[in-house]
Amino acid sequence: MAKLNIFKRKKKARTHEGAPARAFGPEAQLRRSVMNCMLWEDQFYEDGEAIGDRIQALVPKVEPETVAQIAIDAREKMKLRHAPLLLIRAMAASEKHRPLVASTLERVIQRPDEMTEFLAIYWSDVIGLQQQRKRRPMPAQVKKGLAKAFAKFDAYQLAKYDRDGPVRLRDVLFLTHAKPATGEQAKVWKELVDGTLESPDTWEVNLSAGASKKDTFERLIAEKKLGALALLRNLRGMLGAGVPKKTIAKALEVMRADRVLPYRFVAAARYAPDFEPELEKAMFRSLEGHEKLEGETRILVDVSGSMGVAMSARSEMMRIDAACGLAVLAREICEDVEIFTFSNIVKKVPPRRGFALRDAIVQSQPHGGTYLGKAVAEVDRKGTRLIVITDEQSHDKVPAPKGDGYMINVASYRNGVGAGDWTCVDGFSEAVIDWIIAQEK
Repeated sequence: MAKLNIFKRKKKARTHEGAPARAFGPEAQLRRSVMNCMLWEDQFYEDGEAIGDRIQALVPKVEPETVAQIAIDAREKMKLRHAPLLLIRAMAASEKHRPLVASTLERVIQRPDEMTEFLAIYWSDVIGLQQQRKRRPMPAQVKKGLAKAFAKFDAYQLAKYDRDGPVRLRDVLFLTHAKPATGEQAKVWKELVDGTLESPDTWEVNLSAGASKKDTFERLIAEKKLGALALLRNLRGMLGAGVPKKTIAKALEVMRADRVLPYRFVAAARYAPDFEPELEKAMFRSLEGHEKLEGETRILVDVSGSMGVAMSARSEMMRIDAACGLAVLAREICEDVEIFTFSNIVKKVPPRRGFALRDAIVQSQPHGGTYLGKAVAEVDRKGTRLIVITDEQSHDKVPAPKGDGYMINVASYRNGVGAGDWTCVDGFSEAVIDWIIAQEK
């Protein structure tokens, strides 16, 4: 029989590469797991199921108001769609958190299809709608939140996102017993149930109906009905369909860029390099008027092998794209900035802008290990702000910063190295830089 009357040593937190890691509390673990999470998508060191399970297990350990705010921040600031829905599912399963489900769900849902996605997540371990309703009935707070969210959308939005699937928008109506506020809304909802809502004039609807891809995109561009993100995501498809380059270039020149984050342009240029000049101009337009980050700043960008994986199975954007997007943003808004990369060694990047900066970062050195501790020791200096953009999975111990040090985490791993006086920030949108500016004020 094994001896039981012994002291058990507490296992120290480590990164996946073995460096000493910070033991985060439940709230910090939840935030870092959510803010970069493409739900159930595998990352370099962890599979998506493990990350999803960890998020759900952490929710009961964090105060309800805090969980609700993390869900809202993930949707509104980090522009994530599925991870905040998983948070609310976990809230609905907790008696302590359930009273905040309705208000959080109403605010987090910003597209009609997010209602059906929530129910698919809520019933993800059950097959078949009838089985779902019997085996996991919806709490009143879930019904109330979905009903309030449903009332936010007009006929165009409902028709645009009324798609085939195990759960349809009409199912949401039946399950929640939502009440229309006006006669016009009642008419729209009846048409949705009957399947008679007029189809919206979108590229998805037109192509699904068999329309010519070339003619559809040319017409939507001419009529200014193609949004910025739809334009960026379809560049390669439009070229392949024979849409003239001049037509696409003109659309990029006049597109509304103020709500598009730099990493979107970086990702678009990866698969449509013919439009780099137009994409770069649009990217710079998106940054016009941004508040400046004063003082001297040094930026350290992780280019190790683990940063070169796709954000999700359906995405061509990699974590290094997110890092480059943040670096491009910081380069434009920092008053005085130097940029370095690290993997096995440290390399200084020439003072370039835009896509030239992206190229300089990616091509600066081979994508090997993550020796972040050595890199910080070499680059950090007193009196200068240090911003590190990384997935934090260092091989070696990371020292405390000599001045203001920010560890921007662009992955969802359990442990990280931002210990001591590091300020840890999770996410890869412009919100993290805005937060630094506000924090220092």
